[in-house]
Amino acid sequence: MSTGAVIIGAAETDRVGKLPGHSTLMLHLEAAHNALADAGLSVHDIDGVAGVSAPGPLAVAHALGITPAWLDSTSVGGTSFLFHVRHAAAAIAAGLCTTVLITHGESGRSRVGAPSYTRDPGSMPGQFEAPYGIISPPTMFTVPALRYLKDTGTTQEQLASVAVAQRRWSARNPRAMFREEITVDDVFASPIIAYPFHLLECCLVTDGGGALIVTSAERARDLPQRHRPVHLLGAGEASDAPLVSQMEDLTSSRGFRLSSAAAFEEARISVDDVDHLMIYDAFAHLPLYGLEDMGFVKRGEAGAFIAEGHTSPGGSLPMNTNGGGLSYTHTGMYGMFAIQEAVRQLRGEAAAQLPDPKVSVVLGNGGMFMAAATLVLGSDAVD
Repeated sequence: MSTGAVIIGAAETDRVGKLPGHSTLMLHLEAAHNALADAGLSVHDIDGVAGVSAPGPLAVAHALGITPAWLDSTSVGGTSFLFHVRHAAAAIAAGLCTTVLITHGESGRSRVGAPSYTRDPGSMPGQFEAPYGIISPPTMFTVPALRYLKDTGTTQEQLASVAVAQRRWSARNPRAMFREEITVDDVFASPIIAYPFHLLECCLVTDGGGALIVTSAERARDLPQRHRPVHLLGAGEASDAPLVSQMEDLTSSRGFRLSSAAAFEEARISVDDVDHLMIYDAFAHLPLYGLEDMGFVKRGEAGAFIAEGHTSPGGSLPMNTNGGGLSYTHTGMYGMFAIQEAVRQLRGEAAAQLPDPKVSVVLGNGGMFMAAATLVLGSDAVD
C-alpha cells in the first residue's frame, strides 16, 4: 500500500556538530538549498512549506523567495517533522499544493539566533512539575524511566547497552560526533546526570539541520530523477499527556502504540516486514519503549534484545544506523535526522549501508512522551 506521496529530496546541512557561525535561520536555509539540489529542483518548484514555529515556515519561505499555497507550522517537539511529512502527503492528495519543502535548523549547542525557552509558571508543567524539580528533559524523563526499570525488571546494564549499540553504528559514520566504540563499563564510568541516566545515556547537544521535499509519485515522474523516490507507505500520529507525570502508563507510550498501529495498518505491513528501524533516542530508554510499544518484542524484553546485539551491526533488526541522538547528532529536535537516515538507507547511500532494505520505519517522540508519530517508508510502492 502507498499513500501516493514520495520523498524526492533529502539533505542535511553541510556539517552537524559545533557551528557557531550559523544562525538558526541559516541552518534552515542551508538545509533547504541542499535538499533542492538533491532533488534537482529550484524554489520555483515549491508551493508548500512546513517547519516548526521558530523561526517558522513563513519566515523560511520569505527568505527563500517562495510564496506558498500551503503552510504547516505544527510544533510538537522533536517528532514535528514526521507530522509534517504526513500532513504534506494529505495536503498534496487534497490538491492544496503539489510539492512541499520541510525544513529544520537548530543552533542547539551554539544558541545563535535560537529561541529562548522559559517555562511559564502558569502552565500545567509550571504549576504541577516544576515546583518539585522536574524542569528539564533529564529530570522529566527519569519519572517514566525509573518506573519502567522497576516494573519490567530491565537492568541498568541493559539500559546502558542501548548507548553501546548506538556507538557501534556511529563508529561507521564519518559525520557522527562520537565515533569511538564504548562498553557498558564506559557508560557507568560517565557522570550521572539525573539518576538513572549517565552522561552517555543522554543525547548530544549539537547544531545542524535538514530538509525534505515531498510530492506525489505521479508528479515525481515528471521531475528530475536524481535519486529513486522514497515512498510513504503509511503514517500515524498520536498524543499522550502534556505532563510526563500524567502519562496514561509510565511504562508505555500511548503515542508510540497508536501512531505505529495506524501507520502499519495504512501500509498493510507487520513488524516482520521491517528491514530497518529508526527510534528517536533522546535518552537510552526511548528505544526500549519503542521496540515494545510497536510490537517488535514483548513487554520487558527490549533490554535483553538490544544487549544481545539484535539491533547492532549484523543483528536481526538494524536500528538507529546513523548512531542516533546519543552518538550522531541531536540539535534539540531529532526527528528530521531519523527520517534522513531512513531515506539514505532506502536509497542505498548510508554510511553504514544495509544490504538492500525495502521497508524502513521511523518512530518519533515529541516532548516527554507528549506526542508521537510513525512513518513507514519504502524503496518501492507496495500494492
